[in-house]
Amino acid sequence: MQTQEVDIKPNIKVFMRSDSEMLDEVMVVAYGTAKKSAFTGSASVVKADKLEKRQVSNITNALSGSVAGVQTTSGNGQPGTGSTVRIRGVGSLSASNNPLYVVDGVPYDGDISAINSQDIESLTVLKDAASNALYGARGANGVILVTTKEGKEGKATVNIRIENSVSTPVRTIETADPITYMQLHNEAVKTRNPLGVLPYSQSKIDNTIKNLNPYAFPSVDWYDEMFNKYTMNQRVTANISGGGNVARYYIAASFFNDNGVLNVDKQNNFNSNISLKKYSVRSNININLTKTTEAIIRVNGSFDDYRGPIDGGDALYNKVMKTSPVLFPMTYPNVREYTENTHLMFGNYGEGTYINPYADMVKGYKDYSRTSIVAQGELKQNLDFITKGLNIRGLISTTRYVYSDVSRFYNPYYYALGAYNQQENTYSLTLLNPDGGTEYLNYTEGAKDVTTTNYMEIAANYNRDFDTHGVSGMLVFTRRTQQNSNAGDLQKSLPYKNQGLSGRFTYSYDKRYFAEFNFGYNLSLIHISEPTRPLYI
Repeated sequence: MQTQEVDIKPNIKVFMRSDSEMLDEVMVVAYGTAKKSAFTGSASVVKADKLEKRQVSNITNALSGSVAGVQTTSGNGQPGTGSTVRIRGVGSLSASNNPLYVVDGVPYDGDISAINSQDIESLTVLKDAASNALYGARGANGVILVTTKEGKEGKATVNIRIENSVSTPVRTIETADPITYMQLHNEAVKTRNPLGVLPYSQSKIDNTIKNLNPYAFPSVDWYDEMFNKYTMNQRVTANISGGGNVARYYIAASFFNDNGVLNVDKQNNFNSNISLKKYSVRSNININLTKTTEAIIRVNGSFDDYRGPIDGGDALYNKVMKTSPVLFPMTYPNVREYTENTHLMFGNYGEGTYINPYADMVKGYKDYSRTSIVAQGELKQNLDFITKGLNIRGLISTTRYVYSDVSRFYNPYYYALGAYNQQENTYSLTLLNPDGGTEYLNYTEGAKDVTTTNYMEIAANYNRDFDTHGVSGMLVFTRRTQQNSNAGDLQKSLPYKNQGLSGRFTYSYDKRYFAEFNFGYNLSLIHISEPTRPLYI
């Protein structure tokens, strides 16, 4: 419908008018395209111009507030973290509710953040059973079709975009100040048991108010100490497109540098603040081999380098919210008899089993490397010389996905307040873990994932109008093989295969009445290997 602006008056009446240009637009649907006016399913399209305004490192974040019927939620704002996407609610209480992503016609099982939002021509969200039927069971939670940009005939066009942005929390939780915290804690104990022992004496509260000694009477705002108010991010994207009658091209490259807001102590010789560097390249080439034959080559590579705290930003935030602001300080200074210490003296209490979120933030870091490379080849053949409206196409794709991480860390030394001399304003400390702390870095190897996915698709399509009657039909055969080279056992290392046959048939009369039939048949192929027989010599 056309967009209208009207003045608000009593008993207002608004008459909607159809937008003929939008009805004639061609939209991407399952295994093909269709005019909006002839599409009977439920789908929404997000165009490139809307995506370009949202420069994000994960395209799932670009869907927020863009499509009706699509809910997106983000558990944290850590760089590289995407949103949870739900199409028309939750369909299962135990199984996955994630939609199926299809990039340039190929189901995509890897990290969708590998797709640069600046390379996307359009996003089509298929919402109902009719539009998702061709994908069978895999489309039960909805399907998001991602179409990347292609070159257009004309002179070479170069686009370069350089961005520097400021990221800041949208909202922070207000917590009680340390004095109020102690007073309310005492009140809670007294309310439940009038004879109970109060956790904080009045002298501790008074000395904390006077700020007599911040190490004997700590008053720590963990959030302000550990998190900055903002951070700076940099993004650079560049692409060139153009071509002639025979070949058209779209070549792009991008670099994203997203940083966290952790306030890391400079005493360490490493920085455990979150830093995500993302590199991506894309090449889409269309070649007219003949007047009726087109070949398309698509290659996309995404390379991520991450460094951050071992527990991650969301875990540190949870620890900050659960830590007492008056039990112990973040660190004690290396003064007097402790000047010879070559390590940070982290605060703790009791037997040293309390969580010191600052120690967990600076004690080490985690590095991960993620690589995703996708290569596609597609061939389209027009068969009008056999019968008008008939064409066939074939597509093959291979995806290589590699992930690995490693954590490097030291074990913190924890100290607790031993005694305090109020007259001299001095204190003594007790080392709680003399045999548990270390002054050198250790490391642990994390997860490793090496996955290869191969995909094949063959489709035949027929579309023709006979006076007032329109008829179209399509049959698609797909086959997919996935193998994990680092599965850990024999059964999981075997290739996982599935294949399917899908079809769509439509009829229209006078371009006003439409009927459509869709079906999808899928099956999984389980390969069972025979046991190896021993060889006797």
